[in-house]
Amino acid sequence: MKILIADSIAASAVAELEKEFEVIEHHYSTTELVNEISKYDAIIVRSATKITPEVIEKASLLKVIGRAGIGVDNIDVSAATERGIFVVNSPRASTISVAEMTIAFILALSRKIIQASSRTKKGEWPKKQLMGMELFGKTLGFVGCGRIGAEVVKRAKAFGLKCLVYDPYLPDEAFHKIGAEKVEDLKLILQKSDFITIHALLTDETRGMISKDELDQMKPSAFIINCARGGIIDEDALYDALKENKIAGAALDVFAVEPVKNNKLFELENVYVSPHISASTKEAQERAGQITAEQVRLVLKGQKPEFSVNAHLLE
Repeated sequence: MKILIADSIAASAVAELEKEFEVIEHHYSTTELVNEISKYDAIIVRSATKITPEVIEKASLLKVIGRAGIGVDNIDVSAATERGIFVVNSPRASTISVAEMTIAFILALSRKIIQASSRTKKGEWPKKQLMGMELFGKTLGFVGCGRIGAEVVKRAKAFGLKCLVYDPYLPDEAFHKIGAEKVEDLKLILQKSDFITIHALLTDETRGMISKDELDQMKPSAFIINCARGGIIDEDALYDALKENKIAGAALDVFAVEPVKNNKLFELENVYVSPHISASTKEAQERAGQITAEQVRLVLKGQKPEFSVNAHLLE
């Protein structure tokens, strides 16, 4: 059987697959992929390659699509399911890395670290202008709280942060297990929190869920962080809120359109940004490649994968 690795994964994962399958590593444009996909029994992607309905329609041999990461918004899961194609991912691979990045952003915002570094390098000594705030005793609000959110809670509590969670899909026992307080109304999270962190998947329900009305509920001293998925926060509304000092600042690792070009948010000093690197650690990428490769191997061997977003629909 033949596997296409369309976006690079850990060399150790490739080596494992090569023991049993023919493996081709090549990145195709979407148009090229439509023409080439019929040659492959499996494809592994990260976030760059888009698996569209057109690609799936031409995938006559395809049995499994592997996503070396968590989110599958670059894959048309419905189209894959209709064709009986498994979509597998690696939900645990980047958990620690993204949680640590979230905490890094919270610390950077609270102590104005980026402004301090930039201005000091320019020869300034803005000690009096860069008054920070302690995390101890402050409130961190969560919009969504899956595996990554739970790890953020652990680390946040070590700093003395009170953790409030809005997640209508999280069972009650989970709140007790992670040591966070359940809040059933999103507005209360927005109103009470000194920091808000996003840990939700991008779906039709969550797209744009943090917009003008929601940002208006936040404290003028509050910060918002998104290391989950772009599109959950309305970027135009966020720009207006920051520009008008309705909120204190934001930190974004993800954007509605990536890669980003000429985003007006970049004009603002109170916005920290990074190029979707929350999961970009050696450890996370190694785990993502290995887990995804194993899921693909299981499907190609006729076995049930451990991590699949549509296996229950294919039974």
